[in-house]
Amino acid sequence: MKKLSILLAGIIATTALSGCAAKKDTMASAEAPKQLVVSTWGLNQDQYMKTVIEPFEKANNVKVVVETGNNDERLAKLKNNPNSTVDVMYLAESYSQQGIEDGLFEKIDYSKVPNAKKILPIAQKFVDAGYGPAYTLNRAAIVYNPSKVKGKITSWKDLWSADLKGKIAIPDIATTFGPAMVFAGGLQAGADIKGDNGASAFKSLEALKPNVVKTYTKSSDLVNMFSNGEIVAAVAADFVVGSIKKAMPDAIFVDPSEGSYLNFNTINITKNSKNKDLALKFVDFVLSADVESKTAALVGDSPINVDVKLDEKTAANLTYGDSTNKANTLDYSFVNKQLKSWIDQWNRLFNK
Repeated sequence: MKKLSILLAGIIATTALSGCAAKKDTMASAEAPKQLVVSTWGLNQDQYMKTVIEPFEKANNVKVVVETGNNDERLAKLKNNPNSTVDVMYLAESYSQQGIEDGLFEKIDYSKVPNAKKILPIAQKFVDAGYGPAYTLNRAAIVYNPSKVKGKITSWKDLWSADLKGKIAIPDIATTFGPAMVFAGGLQAGADIKGDNGASAFKSLEALKPNVVKTYTKSSDLVNMFSNGEIVAAVAADFVVGSIKKAMPDAIFVDPSEGSYLNFNTINITKNSKNKDLALKFVDFVLSADVESKTAALVGDSPINVDVKLDEKTAANLTYGDSTNKANTLDYSFVNKQLKSWIDQWNRLFNK
């Protein structure tokens, strides 16, 4: 009997221990973080991780996997891979419009994205369309060396001045702000771009050609070109102006009287996503005033949330406040339909 009692006690103890272990395994499994795959650019990666990814992970018990690359390659990869695991994708406006037209992105349930109500009025068009919102914006305007330019540059039309022959750089048509140059050409021609699909604008760009030293693909090229005196003026994005001013402190960055041209960077949820509720949380988190205040200061993203208040130093080279009031937006559902033709015309004009 004594041996039987000892045997039974051992069985009971083993069973109890096994039960505890199983319970612990179940709890560990329940508490294991989910995974969210985010596709974005590799710019300012360290600061982006600290201000966006890591806080979101802690707040939601989630492991965020970040995939990086440029707009074109990431969108193509998503389009060509039906088994893609990407949940959320950051893209410039023109590329997100392509993704929408290709059926790659999910419509957003904005009742689950309360911070969307705080988006600037000029960017509400993305919410109204029902897809992913803009989370930041930037602009193309004119930067110039006042000691090398006669008078002041105040208008897009000033770029056509004979005084600037062989002295300016403009973004290539295939870059984010390339299409804006077609619209600037339309302003010079006094033509409606949508009325003639850019025909008059390209005649104006042909007249601009003698002034153009380079159609650049990398904004960083402008720093060297200004430094060595190769150019005295350029059409440039706001995010490169700080670097230009370090090399040339007297540089002036001016919004033309007709308004600068805006680009919005967007954040969309993929059709393939198996984590749509978590993805919605991420979108809302990115749009929050707290996160947008930090990314403005540390990452250099102009805020889209109306509750964000920036000091003068932080706002200096961002698209914020008055710089958005007269700015122009581009209709990329129209632009994208014309882009192949525009690229062909541009290459024949500037790259032959």
